[in-house]
Amino acid sequence: MTSLRTFQNEIEQIHQREVTKQRLHAPIEDSTNKISTIHKGKAKEDVSPPTGVGGGAINARSEMLDIEEKVLTQLLSSSRPDHDLARDTIAALITQHHGEYVLRIGSHPPHEGLFSGQLSDDSGGWIGTARTVQEIDMLRQNITSALDEVGGKTSLLFEIRTGHPRVSLLLRLPPPSVSLTPEVRCAVVGNVDSGKSTTLGVLTRGMLDDGRGRARVGLFRHKHEIETGRTSSVGMEILGFGPSGDAILPGNAKSSDPDAVRREKLGWEEISIQAAKIVSFIDLAGHERYLKTTLYGLTSGAPSCVILMVGANAGLIGMSKEHLAIALALSVPVVVCITKIDMTPPNRLEETIKQAVKILKSPGCRKTPVFVKSLETAVEIATSFGTERLCPIFQISNVTGEGLDFVRTFLNLLPSSEADSEKFAVSQPLEFSVTEVWSVPYVGTVVNGIINSGSIKTGDAVLLGPDANGHYLPTVIKSMQRKRADVTSAEAGQCVSLALKRVRRAAVRKGMIVVHKTDAPPRAIRQFEGQVLILYHNTTLQKNYQAMLHCGAVRQTVRIIGMDHPQGILRTGDRATVQFEFISQPEFVKEGMKLLFREGKTKGLGVITRLL
Repeated sequence: MTSLRTFQNEIEQIHQREVTKQRLHAPIEDSTNKISTIHKGKAKEDVSPPTGVGGGAINARSEMLDIEEKVLTQLLSSSRPDHDLARDTIAALITQHHGEYVLRIGSHPPHEGLFSGQLSDDSGGWIGTARTVQEIDMLRQNITSALDEVGGKTSLLFEIRTGHPRVSLLLRLPPPSVSLTPEVRCAVVGNVDSGKSTTLGVLTRGMLDDGRGRARVGLFRHKHEIETGRTSSVGMEILGFGPSGDAILPGNAKSSDPDAVRREKLGWEEISIQAAKIVSFIDLAGHERYLKTTLYGLTSGAPSCVILMVGANAGLIGMSKEHLAIALALSVPVVVCITKIDMTPPNRLEETIKQAVKILKSPGCRKTPVFVKSLETAVEIATSFGTERLCPIFQISNVTGEGLDFVRTFLNLLPSSEADSEKFAVSQPLEFSVTEVWSVPYVGTVVNGIINSGSIKTGDAVLLGPDANGHYLPTVIKSMQRKRADVTSAEAGQCVSLALKRVRRAAVRKGMIVVHKTDAPPRAIRQFEGQVLILYHNTTLQKNYQAMLHCGAVRQTVRIIGMDHPQGILRTGDRATVQFEFISQPEFVKEGMKLLFREGKTKGLGVITRLL
């Protein structure tokens, strides 16, 4: 019987192999002039990016440390040319890291000691050059003035002046336009009543909760959600961070008026214009009844990380485990937030923490839990948790506000979703998957979704499809919005809404794609073959078994038409190569795409290996 971990590793390998193959065969779009115009005149000195991921990450970090030390030495010297050189290197570093960079001054603690919570001034392994308090203050001043010259902003993340004096600064360049604002997508999951919507309400509105659900009311989209207090749809919320690193909140954040939360909130357009970085939260449903909606939000939203909410008074129960399993199956990094710590007895809180740690360390997860109890830990883990199999655990209270600063700092420093060039290639042909469809008065049909590859401009001639017959419909992009602010262009990794010319609302459905107009549109697929692992099924799976398939933005019922299993039946834990067929209409899927299928609860996961 194949273990989940080895199967996931194999899926990842197949996925990488197929993506590389497709990118080699695809015609490359001309994007050289577009990239060079983004940060005109900002960087003068070329700082070659450090190579390597995973194993090479340590080398990359040491390369960066060398560059940082060189910059700090230049800033401490009294000569003007050295200062100019340091300024240009800083500008190059920021540009290379997508508009922001965390600069550490002084000797910093080793990650092992910091993350295990056993750090002391006597422990060994400190990294970087030790600096005095006077040197640190002087360097801060010089960095701020150097960054002012290139139009950037410096903000203090944390400062320690005793023992080993050290400081971390966030250096940020404001984006030239809304279309270039970096965005981080986070999916928020967890069991019913674990405090998902309340936490998002407090983070995005700035007002604390009253313990009776005041903070979550502004997030609900339907009348029945307000009455029951349960989310049933995929809610979207955004939290903007300004160039100075502060969260952009409504002016009434400190008000004690209970109606002010619902009445006064910043529009998305206002946030987008002010923000140097946007965190988009996908607020998903916790109830078992809405699992298909939650699954669709996780597969189609392409989140950079999953925030798993756990109620301290209830523990990891019910759907929390299901959501955690889905996040692991899709290989999305997980962050755990233990909520309601103000109302939970200490012994119950300890049990919940023990249980969470046990599950995270289990062979299925194989993650290292890290308790975030200081700003320094929040800063260090935000920049490294994706690559090192770490799982940050935050303990928060939405009533007293305890622990929320750590969460905000962590979110502020997460690398942006579109910075992941492995996942989103700008140089490839356009591929935009549709996740939402609306009919807007006086505008027409509007589709929302994520650009998986390539770039798009208003006025582009595109094809939309496939329809029920597998054909593509020609149309034109009338206008485009990102976070409800008008933009004229967008590129891979961004989430945008497109207004389509002369397309009926009834002709569009979720799961369709938009590609540039060509003589040979992509093939619509009705049958395909995939390697699957059955996670859980109480009887057997046979030929003609039907289940709901989730694959990217595609959600449709499939039928098993064949399998390579000797007995022709599959049970829990079995692995096989299975041929599937879409029941109602063909879809656009590619080799290497990950798939989940379910009937009620999640039944299996796999990867598409061949299109039939």
